[in-house]
Amino acid sequence: MPPNVTDLATTRPELESLVARILEEARARGATQAEAGVSVDAGLSVNVRLGEVETLEYQRDRALGVTVYFGQRKASASSADLSDRAVRETVDKACSIARFTAEDPCAGLADADLLERDPPELDLCHPWDLIAEQAIELARECEAAARGHDARITNSEGASLSTHRGLRAYGNSHGFLGSYPSSRHGLSCAVIGEQDDAMERDYWYTTSRDPTTLDTAASVGRRAATRTVARLGARKLATTRAAVLFPAEVARGFLGHFLGAIRGSAQYREASFLLRAAGQQVFADIIDIAQRPHIPKGLASAPFDNEGVATRDRDLVRAGVLDGYLMGSYSARKLGLQTTGNAGGVWNLVVTPGTDDFAGLLRRMDRGLLVGELMGQGVNNVTGDYSRGAAGFWVEGGEIRYPVHEITIAGNLKDLYKRIVAIGTDVDLRGALRTGSVLVEEMTIAGE
Repeated sequence: MPPNVTDLATTRPELESLVARILEEARARGATQAEAGVSVDAGLSVNVRLGEVETLEYQRDRALGVTVYFGQRKASASSADLSDRAVRETVDKACSIARFTAEDPCAGLADADLLERDPPELDLCHPWDLIAEQAIELARECEAAARGHDARITNSEGASLSTHRGLRAYGNSHGFLGSYPSSRHGLSCAVIGEQDDAMERDYWYTTSRDPTTLDTAASVGRRAATRTVARLGARKLATTRAAVLFPAEVARGFLGHFLGAIRGSAQYREASFLLRAAGQQVFADIIDIAQRPHIPKGLASAPFDNEGVATRDRDLVRAGVLDGYLMGSYSARKLGLQTTGNAGGVWNLVVTPGTDDFAGLLRRMDRGLLVGELMGQGVNNVTGDYSRGAAGFWVEGGEIRYPVHEITIAGNLKDLYKRIVAIGTDVDLRGALRTGSVLVEEMTIAGE
């Protein structure tokens, strides 16, 4: 019977055994190298709007994927069926496809000496044994707290709760075989406020691997309502140049364009505004960014990457200078370099905070725009040109004066990153990039 995720302690050796069997099937068919991954996942999600259940979903998924190499010919196949027959058919399909692929001198497994042979335990799995009725009640509580917080909250986009746990096993023909369980839970709410015939919307959320560390349902709802009400009465701005403050939850996206620019694939394709920038000053000298993949319970923690390569602590940016790129084995070989253990993503990038809390950053900015929301996709990853629709708050004398909307903020990321003058102490831990609020010295703010 195919394994499931009901008992992770039992399922883990089952999945590792299945991966080993897939690799043996590939070897028996003449593959010179092979790698395989198998996963099982289970979850529950509910969405409530205006107190009524809109959706309730149970999810239980299984998947396997295999990649075979015949010399430097590569092919992959996948299946959602973990039965013995499906395993044989999937491996057969991958081996059949490989006959038609072109040779690629960069194809192949990660180097054997880079693989993680003793994976650390990172405490990534904390199942939340909610039944549907409990999940619905928490979502209702969250939305009710938002709707009841202020009379100007007149409508709701709903509250959503999700809980997920899973197990992934990976192995390859270099002798690597590893697995680890993980969980992720979240609660969010979005509401609409109305004043003087104008409406505004905002939201808030909490997420964690451990349900006991989530914010309470009521506090998430109230935060969503407070943010929505604060945006009512928004004005337009005249076009100007001024300082811009990205709060921590927005700053993650602003800095995320940097990560896209230093990925190995963007570098070897020469499609990056930071092309060949390793060793160069790419940020203001106050910026340090480190990768810390082994933070216990970290949302982006991992003992090894998608190729089995050991994940390591790394100083990615020091005093604004880029140390190197984010690479898996293939992109590293294309660049004549060595993998950095980033096949599959980044692992807890930590931006070192400064000394100012959020209020201190407002005072330091004195006059400018506090971004509340960014809209549109106006970012050119090749040139670095940055132009995003925005809404937020105008700041004078270091204090928020009034909400603003229908504006655009613009510049070039190569210049903007060097104009960062402060990182706040208000670090947001809800993602792969951990940063406080980011204050940029000056940007173009286009309005009326």
